[in-house]
Amino acid sequence: MNLNWFKKGVVYQIYPRSFKDSNADGIGDLKGITSKLDYIKSLNVDIIWISPIFKSPNKDNGYDVSDYCAIMPEFGTMSDFDELLNEAHQRDLKIVLDLVPNHTSDKHSWFKKAKQSKNSPYRDFYIWKKPSPDGGPPNNWKSFFGGSAWTFDDSTEEYYLHLFTKYQPDLNWENPKVREGIYEVMRFWLDKGIDGFRMDVVSLLSKDLSFENIDPNIGFRKIIEKHYANGPKIHQYLHEMHEKVMKHYDAFSMGEGVGITQDNAHLYVGEDRKELDMIYHFDILENNIINGKYEDISEFELINIKNIFRGWQKVMTKGGWIANALGNHDFARLVSRFGNDKKYHKESAKMLITLMATQNGTLNIYQGDEIGMTNIQLDNIEEVNDIQSRNFYYENLESQKFSEEEALEMINNEGRDNARTPMQWNKEDYAGFSEIQPWLQVNPNFEKINVEQQIADSESVLNYYRSILALKKEHNVFTYGKFEEFEKNNKNIYTYSKTLGYQKIVVFLNFSEFENVIDYEFGNEKNYDLLINNYKFVTKTLENICLKPYQSIIFNVN
Repeated sequence: MNLNWFKKGVVYQIYPRSFKDSNADGIGDLKGITSKLDYIKSLNVDIIWISPIFKSPNKDNGYDVSDYCAIMPEFGTMSDFDELLNEAHQRDLKIVLDLVPNHTSDKHSWFKKAKQSKNSPYRDFYIWKKPSPDGGPPNNWKSFFGGSAWTFDDSTEEYYLHLFTKYQPDLNWENPKVREGIYEVMRFWLDKGIDGFRMDVVSLLSKDLSFENIDPNIGFRKIIEKHYANGPKIHQYLHEMHEKVMKHYDAFSMGEGVGITQDNAHLYVGEDRKELDMIYHFDILENNIINGKYEDISEFELINIKNIFRGWQKVMTKGGWIANALGNHDFARLVSRFGNDKKYHKESAKMLITLMATQNGTLNIYQGDEIGMTNIQLDNIEEVNDIQSRNFYYENLESQKFSEEEALEMINNEGRDNARTPMQWNKEDYAGFSEIQPWLQVNPNFEKINVEQQIADSESVLNYYRSILALKKEHNVFTYGKFEEFEKNNKNIYTYSKTLGYQKIVVFLNFSEFENVIDYEFGNEKNYDLLINNYKFVTKTLENICLKPYQSIIFNVN
């Protein structure tokens, strides 16, 4: 395995709209990020991934791009970006941008020209189909955000494909001019000096071109895997992207792996494949979401988490590499989903980062998780901003599958607004994010959960993040160690060791609200040191360890 810099590096994801407002317009911006670079550096992270900053009408908060080589005006100017990049590099922080290669905005010049005529030279930049015999959509494909994946264009009397909103028409990667257009965009930013791309839904670039009707009963996840992702030319396209662009720069590609499974992941990231450097898979993030839908939620089960991590360990033995994350801009807050955000808020937040920091793969953490930000309670649909959540709610009103109260509860539990509330910097007005009412309401708990308060508290979630990420930098075994698991069927405790050369660490994680005794025997390993513990004390003997609720401990064994 090549031990590239980006494998051991820790990624800190910023959602710029919600990070820091520098000009008092209620919207986070590039200068706001620049102003917080010293804070970001203090976390002991190495790479900053910034969600889309390109010019956009913001129908999907920047994932609908109208100009890939221009900055969204509310985020600032190209000069502001250049300053951010320079200041980050001076602090030895890498910058990764969020590329959106699968679709554009319907306001992009390519799509505007494509709509003008069926004979337009840009027509084939997108995927157009004639209506079905009854005048309806060409097939029964559904959008990720609900409703049909096809929208009728009155001017040319054909449907265009959009796997997301109707404002985000899918590009036709079969057209070499489309591919070269995206490659030119990539070169533009790489020539500026950025350090890589997170590639949005990159697995969807090649689709099932039969466009046959699909069986909706197989579940949306299987629909993605079989029809939307992993198309017949996906590896041709990604290899071409590597050969024409990425291999010429000291930069890395992290592909969002929607629809990629443990069985086919090595085809995307095997080092001999020369496609992607790593994939950002969803098995952990969606471990309790059955079909990628709010209504298909199961109870959290630690056994399931163990199985997922075990499977991805095997993927990496084939020479590939993955990114690991428990939270991002598309999911509810991790401490609310997988921990206990009330009685054991601090303990469970610390335990969860211990889990992630000790798994092989590149660790991704999301802004605000380092202080244990939680889900927000929204009282009515008017308070909901996210288009996916709103579409779900209004479609449910038509189907009456759930009551309005039940639908809103699902949004509060799993909706994307939970992760997008403004960053909580201090207990001043609007959490120190802005001087005016922000674009999205601040979580009311900002007076108790904020950066300023936690910096001063040696036992805070923030200072624990700093400590464990410092250990991850110091000890390669955290990232590359050989993984051995114990008590695989224990429903409350996750115990494993990692070994690299002469170093071995043992990790104990309690995922329950109860004390649990671990039967791990150190045996002849008499010499062991405590590396980190999320409680102030450790109860142990050589034969067993009693873990407090949500306790996590790492020992260094000699």
